[in-house]
Amino acid sequence: MLDVLTGIMTFWVLPRSRRLKWRRRLVSFWHGLPVRRRAKSVGRGLKCHGPVKVTRHTVVGEGVSFNGARILGTGNVVFGNYVHSGEGLVIFTRNHNYNGGEAIPYDRTYTVKDVTIGDFVWIGAYVILLPGTKIGEGAIIQAGSVVHGEIPPMAIAGGNPAKVFAERDRAHFLRLKAEGRFH
Repeated sequence: MLDVLTGIMTFWVLPRSRRLKWRRRLVSFWHGLPVRRRAKSVGRGLKCHGPVKVTRHTVVGEGVSFNGARILGTGNVVFGNYVHSGEGLVIFTRNHNYNGGEAIPYDRTYTVKDVTIGDFVWIGAYVILLPGTKIGEGAIIQAGSVVHGEIPPMAIAGGNPAKVFAERDRAHFLRLKAEGRFH
């Protein structure tokens, strides 16, 4: 605790560029605390540049960077390594059971499906991932998309519902991955 207080006190005497860097670290630390306390596991290098709400069924890989995210439901959510998300990411892992026999339009039960996000995935701002979504390694999800189903590795997808419209340069991606050039 003394280190934090000392850091805050010295914050004002630092040059502006160093103050901004220090402030970003502090914000990332404070937003990352709920993730570390609540998630099932969290890898090294987590960065949270906005409020993040996870469940006890969340697994976060190494080098993951959030700019604000909410996970809703009781299903498992697995983030691979070096996943980056824009602000406003929302992940649902359960739906009301509309096929239940108790009432219409839905009954009091839920259907639960897991969400899996592969390594090196880039998710744009204000994306919604629906229950059962699987995103392959190296995929890019366009901002504002609603994703359901499976997005193959290296695909670039977007829209509502998200559809694959391009693919990453596989050779370039694999070369950078082999060189360990992760961000």
